[in-house]
Amino acid sequence: MEELDELQFNEQGLIPAIVQEAGTGQVLMLAYMNRESLTQTLATGLAHFWSRSRGQLWQKGETSGHVQQVREIRYDCDADALLVLVKQEGVACHTGERSCFFRLLPGSPHLSNPPTSEAILQRLYEVILDRKQSSSQKSYVKSLFERGQDQVLKKVVEEAAEVALASKNGRPEEILYEMADLWFHALVALGWHNLPPEGVLQELQRRFGVSGLRSGQVSPAAGTSEQNA
Repeated sequence: MEELDELQFNEQGLIPAIVQEAGTGQVLMLAYMNRESLTQTLATGLAHFWSRSRGQLWQKGETSGHVQQVREIRYDCDADALLVLVKQEGVACHTGERSCFFRLLPGSPHLSNPPTSEAILQRLYEVILDRKQSSSQKSYVKSLFERGQDQVLKKVVEEAAEVALASKNGRPEEILYEMADLWFHALVALGWHNLPPEGVLQELQRRFGVSGLRSGQVSPAAGTSEQNA
């Protein structure tokens, strides 16, 4: 493939590939690709790598089901390393951990702050699913799921009303607090249907830059486009 000619493969015909969760930015693993595995990845949309130990092509998750659906592939300024953005099904590490980078080097600084941006939505969603699937752990989220869909939806409506009241009061701190409650319970509602927040972000991205005015009518995209301002 001519589009691969710019890449700088090493003397073994390999190029390192850092795999990153597209929705959260979490680094999942490091593997190696050659032309064959990269070609297969581009053709199938599923991550394929070259095993240095076995000397053969392999598809991530082919036996475990923990496949990586490729969203985007980037290469660095020297064209000798790849960044593969994926949607990870299940876990990436053979140990059962979500990421292969789960061990902290002793003596190194440790960031205890929670993730930021859209990453926190995915992390919260993963916790919500964990609570949903847990058979032993009792939690607020677990109790909502046990009480059924109507209770989950009731909380969304209640929190939306709290946001409206906070907005009327005009106090920024109150608005942010109540909006956080609404977003959390919206994630619980998504969890009821096993729909990840990444899907919502993709839908907003699809709408971005699209006019909400269609023949004098307001489309579902209204309010999400720069052109609506």
